[in-house]
Amino acid sequence: MADYTLILPPAAAPFPFAALISATYTSATVTFDPEASSPLLKTSDGKQISDTEEILAMLGAHITPGDSTKQATLITQAKNLAHVTAYPEVVSAIDSLDDHLAYRTFLVGHTVTSADFAMWGALKANAQVLGVLKRNQHLHLQRWYTYIEALPSTHRALTALADARAQKLRTNKTAASFTLGLPEAVEGKVVTRFPPEPSGYLHIGHTKAAILNQYFASMYKGQLIIRFDDTNPSKEKEEYETTILQDLELLDIRGDRLTHTSDYFQELHDYCVEIIKRGKAYADDTEQMEMRQMRMDGIASRRRDESVEDNLARFAHMASGDPAGQGWCIRAKISVDDGNKAMRDPVIYRANPLPHHRTGDKWKVYPTYDFACPIVDSMEGVTHALRTNEYRDRNPQYQWMLDALGLRKVHVWDYSRVSFVYTLLSKRKLLWFVEKGLVSGWDDPRFPTVRGIRRRGMTIEALKQYMLSQGPSQATVLLEWDGIWATNKKIIDPIAPRYWAVETDGVVKVTLEGQNEIESKSLPLHKKNPDLGEKTTVYGPVLYVDQEDAKSFEDQEEITLMDWGNAIVTSKTVSPSGAVEAITMKLHLEGDFKKTKKKITWLAESTPTNTLTPITLIDYDYLITKKKLEETDSVEDCVTPQTEFKTACWADANVLQKVKLGDIIQFERKGYYICDRVAEQDRHMDFVKIPDGKLTSLASKAGSVSAVPVASADGAAKDKASPWGKSGAPKKGGPPAAADAPNSEKTMLSEGAVGFGIPITTNMYDVKRVYGKGEVIAKADTKMYEVTNVYAVQDHTSK
Repeated sequence: MADYTLILPPAAAPFPFAALISATYTSATVTFDPEASSPLLKTSDGKQISDTEEILAMLGAHITPGDSTKQATLITQAKNLAHVTAYPEVVSAIDSLDDHLAYRTFLVGHTVTSADFAMWGALKANAQVLGVLKRNQHLHLQRWYTYIEALPSTHRALTALADARAQKLRTNKTAASFTLGLPEAVEGKVVTRFPPEPSGYLHIGHTKAAILNQYFASMYKGQLIIRFDDTNPSKEKEEYETTILQDLELLDIRGDRLTHTSDYFQELHDYCVEIIKRGKAYADDTEQMEMRQMRMDGIASRRRDESVEDNLARFAHMASGDPAGQGWCIRAKISVDDGNKAMRDPVIYRANPLPHHRTGDKWKVYPTYDFACPIVDSMEGVTHALRTNEYRDRNPQYQWMLDALGLRKVHVWDYSRVSFVYTLLSKRKLLWFVEKGLVSGWDDPRFPTVRGIRRRGMTIEALKQYMLSQGPSQATVLLEWDGIWATNKKIIDPIAPRYWAVETDGVVKVTLEGQNEIESKSLPLHKKNPDLGEKTTVYGPVLYVDQEDAKSFEDQEEITLMDWGNAIVTSKTVSPSGAVEAITMKLHLEGDFKKTKKKITWLAESTPTNTLTPITLIDYDYLITKKKLEETDSVEDCVTPQTEFKTACWADANVLQKVKLGDIIQFERKGYYICDRVAEQDRHMDFVKIPDGKLTSLASKAGSVSAVPVASADGAAKDKASPWGKSGAPKKGGPPAAADAPNSEKTMLSEGAVGFGIPITTNMYDVKRVYGKGEVIAKADTKMYEVTNVYAVQDHTSK
């Protein structure tokens, strides 16, 4: 054959599998180029072909020929099948192929042809097809598919593709990728670490650090250390360690080693003595606030030049636990007025008489993170310390500690921290919400903790995918929540069973003419995923529908009852307040559902064998009203007034029978939900709404309700009205704020000059009626309004 080279983009979607396996079968050279935008076939005579069909034709000419007419037909079918996604069409195509192969080993003739490779490639690239094949209902097609896949040339092709895709993760050049890798990384020798402080629950910001550290350790076939930075007994608890490890387990992150900074307290104490002896640290008793101001102003402590002997004695006094020593600390002697204020003699050791949750009363002095982190990193063999770039000013300080003690260097590699709008990641501020009772706990669905967002319906797979897509980018960005929830939706939509629910408030009873008996039918829980199983749908003469749907029905309008058929609204009873009280419909099953504008969910009336299940749907708002809290902002001034919204509903009996705690489902036309509580005695099932990434699911639900009084630290209530909705302050360039509207209570007549009285208590403006003061009545015969002739009364006959 001619000397061909096929260049393929490894991340192409859909991937041209047919071209790949055809090329390897004919012994053409195959290369993978991440920068390529489409397949490209180069010939020895200089020709370059980029059209996929032409590439297949060129390669197919060197494969055993078969019946050319049949081959052409099957190759065309393969081309069309690659783009088929509708489930009925997929099944129809697969059924046809299965029948075709019932008495055939290959698609055409008695050996492999280009038609086999074209069809196999189309099947391989179509996820819907592969899903159906896994059901083992197309034995002839599966036998043929497995045979083509097992060919040595196909096996080589797929192995090469897998290697190219793995390599792409190291060479991808997008902004959020792992483009440069780690500096001076050696495969098999890279050691990373994830060092959480056991003073709270793992939150979404921590997940990026954990995932990146695990990713690089795995990428270079190295090790990951999970190290608890337990250097502050005032904040840390053993229970936090347990929950952090459980959350990491949920994320499928397991360290090769589990350590604690407290494992090295003796060594750290000795290193502190050593750094003092080297004249690179000193004891200081300057009051904390004064020390902070002196560092800001570049003023040296009066203790800075004390002798080594005095400094050692004072450190020993601190370590003894004597109360007189608790006013002292040890500071690194780096600089007084360095432009980088992190280098201005930072504190490296503090006295603390509280018992440690692991070491008890053994120690009365504890190292700071700035001192302990670089030393323990070096001691544990960490090769690359990944830190968020908020610590970038501390990187020189990190290296100074190692240099001052003559320890092994560690590469510091920083990336941007994860920050989301309307979200607090500060443990101190999150604790404030817990202590004030504004949330149920650290696992509240409104919290950004791993447990909180899990209760909100975030899948671990979505969390990992999103964080890896962000990668080690250096850009500091305040992220919107839509991206991560949209990623989550893609994962849950194909596997979330479908159920129905009707709101109990204002529920409308529908009498259905044409249905006299109660009957049931088994239907799939997910029309596009039969593997999820079936549910029982009950049909009867009495139905219930939502008030909102009922209000939208016109007299004699034909609507579609989902999973049943069409029905015509024959009558509707409406209360004086405008609420629909009852509806009568007539079944019209021969009607075309494609022509109806309204397709509604419904529930049949309860029966002894089909009891409707009472449930509560819960939705949440953001905890704060500002996209980003500034340093000068007070949390309690920005608390969202109402953040929890409950809706009582009835659901079909399948929900009670099939749904378990933590299950993710979809109530059709209402959204995705996660079961947060199962039914227990007199307690109903609770379902928390899962945002789907659309702006409507992430918009403010509280509106402009006055803020809830929040108890201040001294116990007094502060009644703060929130100046913003969830969308933050008014947009720049928007209209100026209007003056307050009149707030006087008055009564208006429903039809202007006549009608029933309506009390008005609103901050809206009165406007003149566009039709004047008189009553406007439609003509009885035409149901239309008479208007004045715009041409006046005169003869306009053309002359």
